[in-house]
Amino acid sequence: MEPNGVLVVGSITADVTAFSQRLPNRGETVLGDDFTLVLGGKGANQAVAAARAGAPTWMAACVGRDPFREIVLSGLRSHGVELSEVRTVEGRTGVAHIRVDASGENDIVITPLANADLSTEMVDESIRATQGSVGVMLLQLEVRAEVTCHAAKAGAAAGLTVVLDPAPAQPLPEDVWRHVDIVTPNESEAQALTGVEVDGPGSAVRAGAWFLERGVRHAVITLGSAGVVSVTAERTRHFPAFPVTPVDTTAAGDAFTGCLGAGIAAGLPVDLAIQRGTAAGALATTHPGASPSLPDRQAVDALITTLEGAAQ
Repeated sequence: MEPNGVLVVGSITADVTAFSQRLPNRGETVLGDDFTLVLGGKGANQAVAAARAGAPTWMAACVGRDPFREIVLSGLRSHGVELSEVRTVEGRTGVAHIRVDASGENDIVITPLANADLSTEMVDESIRATQGSVGVMLLQLEVRAEVTCHAAKAGAAAGLTVVLDPAPAQPLPEDVWRHVDIVTPNESEAQALTGVEVDGPGSAVRAGAWFLERGVRHAVITLGSAGVVSVTAERTRHFPAFPVTPVDTTAAGDAFTGCLGAGIAAGLPVDLAIQRGTAAGALATTHPGASPSLPDRQAVDALITTLEGAAQ
């Protein structure tokens, strides 16, 4: 039996989110409408998304010894994420400060704190501990870049399908790309990394070619309401977005990548896994917050079935 689990190497944060009609200008104070304190972090969000999509999911990550620790661990636990590879370290759990306006747009300041303690040795231990259960590794860039790069190389050496969400975008060593099977930037991240101005499907194809030239086997560029562009050496394909009314775009990309990873781990054809990820990303925008917005497998099935029925 093929391993059908997902190992997420990445960040865990407590998300402190303020909702207001508009975001303040520099030096300005505005009155807010609501406030939430929930599990977040790109790594944790992708782990929850993968678990809710049906994949056995582990996290290799660090949390601190503070009141936020139990908030984030209980959040992961409640969604079925395995916590055996989450380490508790001295200091404080990472925090993300998020502001969301009435249109659903957001800005975010992330303070890594305990996430900076995740080490290459911890990653290697987690790969060994989950060997035989995991077929896909999900990576992001909210932990130290050298740890993410090491994880990509170690995951590839262990025979895992390595999926890198290069966010927040930052330059990486050229030799890391050949260890990445699938890269999933959004348009701004793709532009920052490749230098190609990404403003639609056509330019996304050109940005995708930049990744392939460096050894990535599959570039999957998310374009928000313009859908998703898939670029491989054999072909390109545009996946239209699922029509929804957005409330908060926080974690939409994480919903996409986590569901994509779960689909690949389950052995789905990659195009079907991308379609399911696109549906999950759309659904995540229809609810406020990060982890609370991540849809389960049944919700993804329902959205796809509804739209397929409408198209007939």
